[in-house]
Formats: sequence, C-alpha cells, structure tokens
Amino acid sequence: MPLFRSTREPTDPLVADLTAVLDADRVRADGAQRSLAAHDASVFDGGIAGPVCFPETTEEVQAIMRIAEQHGSAVVPRGAGTGLAGGAIPLGRPVVVSTGRMNKVLSVDTNNRIAWVQPGVINLDLSKKLRPKGFHFAPDPSSQQVCTLGGNVANNSGGPHCLAYGVTDAHVVSLEVVLPDGQVAVLGGAEDETPGLDLRGAFVGSEGTLGIATKIGVRITPNAPAVRTLLLSFATVRDAAQTVSDIIAAGVVPAALEVMDQRMTVAVENYVAAGYPTDAAAVLLAEVEGLEGGVEIDAARIEELGRANSATDVRLAGSEEERAALWKGRKTAFGAVAQIAPDYYLHDTVVPRAQLADILEQIYEITDRHEVTVMNVFHAGDGNLHPLLVFDAREEGTLERVHAAGAEILRASLAAGGVLSGEHGIGVEKQAYMDELFSPADLDHQNRLRQAFDPACRANPGKVLPMGHSCADIQALREMPTGVWG
Repeated sequence: MPLFRSTREPTDPLVADLTAVLDADRVRADGAQRSLAAHDASVFDGGIAGPVCFPETTEEVQAIMRIAEQHGSAVVPRGAGTGLAGGAIPLGRPVVVSTGRMNKVLSVDTNNRIAWVQPGVINLDLSKKLRPKGFHFAPDPSSQQVCTLGGNVANNSGGPHCLAYGVTDAHVVSLEVVLPDGQVAVLGGAEDETPGLDLRGAFVGSEGTLGIATKIGVRITPNAPAVRTLLLSFATVRDAAQTVSDIIAAGVVPAALEVMDQRMTVAVENYVAAGYPTDAAAVLLAEVEGLEGGVEIDAARIEELGRANSATDVRLAGSEEERAALWKGRKTAFGAVAQIAPDYYLHDTVVPRAQLADILEQIYEITDRHEVTVMNVFHAGDGNLHPLLVFDAREEGTLERVHAAGAEILRASLAAGGVLSGEHGIGVEKQAYMDELFSPADLDHQNRLRQAFDPACRANPGKVLPMGHSCADIQALREMPTGVWG
C-alpha cells in the first residue's frame, strides 16, 4: 500500500539527473531494487522507495542531495537495513541513498586511538582489521556481523559490552556529514573538548533526520590484557535479575551482563550447541576485563553474589574456545528463534535495574494474556530489555495480538521510570509515544533542532517526532505502515 500519493515514474527527470552523476549501474529505479529498499528488519511494512542510489564518495552524496532538493524529493539514508524500528522505511517515494559501497577504512591512528571510516564499513569488519594492532571497536550490536557504522551512528547503537564502554556516541569523535541542502559540515573533532555546541552529539542518534554521515572518526579501544567469562544458572528469572542489581551495587563494573531465559537458551542450544544449560529458568552471561589480578577478584565477587542469589551453577570459561562458544550463543540468539516460529518482533525499552525483576514478571503476564510467545534476552547490566515476541504472521489476528502486547510492554516500561528505546531508535515504531515521555516543550526543542539542519524536512521525513510537530506533520499525507502502534 503506497504511503504517499505520487505519480512519479521510474524514468522521470529525477532519475535522469541522478544517472548523469552516478552512472546507470549505481542508480536503480527498477521494481526489484526499490522493493528491497522499501523494507528494513522491523515488523513494519508498507514503504515505497523512489530511485535507489549507491554513492562511493562524499561528493557523490552531495550531488544526490542537491538533485533531490532541485526536484523537491525527500531523501532516506540506508545502511544494511538491519534497523528494528522502521527508521529506514522510505515514506513518499524518496530517493534512497544506500551507503553500502562507501565501505573503506580510511586510516587508523593507533597513537591517538582514532580510526576514520566510511559509513558502509561493517561493524565487525572494523574490529577484525584492528585486532592485529591490539585494538577493537567497542560497540558490538548483536547484528555486528552485518550492520554498518553509519547505521550505528544513526541509531546510537549499543551491544553487550557497552555496559562498561558506552554506546556509539561515546566512541564517535568527529563526523563529516552532508546536510540536506548538499553542504558539507564537520561536526566535533579529535580533541576531547571541542569548542561550541555539541553538534556531533546531536547528530549521533538522529536516525537520518539531520543529514548523512560520509566519514566517521571513531575511538578505538585497546584489547584487554585479561578476560574472564562466567555463566551463572538460576531457578528463576527474578534471581538472575537480582544478581545483576547486586553486582552493580557492589561496585563491580563488568564489561557485559547478559540474561537469557529458558525458552531462549533451549532455542540457542538446539541451534548452535553453545553449552548453555537447558534446565535453568535463566542464565546470566557475565564478563570482566582488565588486568589479570583485577579480573580474578571481580570474577570471584560475581560468583559470590550469584550464589547468594541461589545460583544453581557457576561456570568459568576455561579457554578462549569456550568463551567464544558462549558468546556465539548470545550473538546468534535471534537467528535461533526461527526454530520456534517464522516471525519475530524484537522489543527495545530501558528500565531502572532495580525494576528489572518486576517488569520481567509483567512482560510474562502481558504476553500470556495476549497469547503471544515471548523469549527474553537482554542487556541486563544497563536495564535494556529486549522481549522477543515470536509468531506466525499468517495466522489471522496474530499481528494484532503482537502489537497490543508490545504496546503494553512499552507503557509498563515507562510507568517503571524507563525510556522508549535503548539502542533501536524511535523510527516509525514509537513516535506515537514520544509525547508520553517528553513534554510539549521538549518536543518543540527537538523539532527546532531538526529544522535548523533541515528546514524543508526532506531528510527521512515522517520519523521520530510525533504527529503535530512540524516535520512530522507530513504524516498527515500518508497512511502509516502496517502494524505501527498508535
């Protein structure tokens, strides 16, 4: 179902002008390519793309932006399409700018611990390139094998090890960006304190609504001299959640604290045989990094706290191979759910750690009431919940139940003092709920910032801000994608 009314044909003057800049093989207006670009990894459907462009340089992105402006066309940046909030769904047949061919690591400065990359570099590929030099890129989303650095910047992505190291924003020092009018700006700098407004910080997490990053300066993190990885098993999810709270309260700062419930561990074991116990109600994957003596102390303290919370088993990975297997299980958790059902909806909210146990119980009650299967795997250390609702969309009425359960989970998280998203962004998924978290004044300031970068609201329109806030008013011209809440 088209989201905007449009009479534009694939062979119109817009396509001709874009082709003159990029050549025909890098401007695709055929139905197949546009269909691929109409979706992302979210459960939301209904986008419609205009011509899809594959630039390779900043200058080419500039040209695309200027041509789009001349033709009055919106522009939507796209990385690997792994986003889960519908942020890359094109609304109104915009020009889609795919950054996948901008995939070069431009330079690595180990002395100053900075690497310059193009936005299409795959997250894990950067760390693979850095590891022989003794470094890695700390943010590690579960999709790190396929997600791009540009997408990480757009959504301020996190990952298991962001408990100790912080999310993407903490690792981006500078950005070269092409603004919606085609101008190039450099935001931030290599210095720890760049004078003036923190426009770099404003851009990170803006979901493509302020422009397109074409070069990214990232901090690189030294590889830890020593690592200890523990797997703790529990008879209840509450015991696992309480252990997480107690670890943080004790002053231990692990690199990662990940919880998986029994349904998820069973699915993982059937999928990759990672070594998880299938009889535990929940497992806690804990990892500490640092100097040898320090990690031994921290690991012992984690075991002590786990046993104080009735841990039924505590296992220390005895080799790098065993550690890698445990993390392979965690990283492939979402792939494992295909054994359960053909479709899934991965939720994303953040709650105070002290509320974890109570919210998890509410999630189980909500999904039971809506007759939806839920599997929990989440970044427990920072309270970032990822309830995984698995279903078969072909069954009549299932999608309605899934979205109803999702809306209740979201509101329960807000009621507990939480926020709408930890790392997936707002996109089209949660924009209708922005006014439940932010005041009218807050939303007005967000809109004014957006208009300062993009007065015509041509950069990824119809995303993030709710109806009634200027750039979001374009929503009145379209129907929402299928399944969007509100």
